[in-house]
Amino acid sequence: MKRKWMILVLLGVFMIPRWVGAVEKHDFVVDTTGDLIELCTASKSDPLQKEAVNFCLGFLVGAYHYHVAENAGPKGKCLVCPPDPPPPRAEVASMFVDWAKKHPEYMDEEAVETWFRFLIETYPCKP
Repeated sequence: MKRKWMILVLLGVFMIPRWVGAVEKHDFVVDTTGDLIELCTASKSDPLQKEAVNFCLGFLVGAYHYHVAENAGPKGKCLVCPPDPPPPRAEVASMFVDWAKKHPEYMDEEAVETWFRFLIETYPCKP
């Protein structure tokens, strides 16, 4: 049930740009980690730089918050335990980009898989 709901939400999110005449969805397809890193590191001279960076941050924050919500409650088991207070999202995104560039073997993997690989390595939960 949750999977069907998430698919509907994601379809709606990807259709919004068509409705408001903004950037078309094919400009921001994120199939791999490499695709996401390209958006996260868009050049300031790129006319879509602001949108690309905001998409990157939204992707990262959304994936993290989904993990938190999915693992909330007494039976939940979080994979990631950031410090309290958590670091600024832009700082963590920058750390992720640097980490990903040092791990080119993950550039063709699913972006969310690589994102959590980074988070688990950077903010492991103590037993």
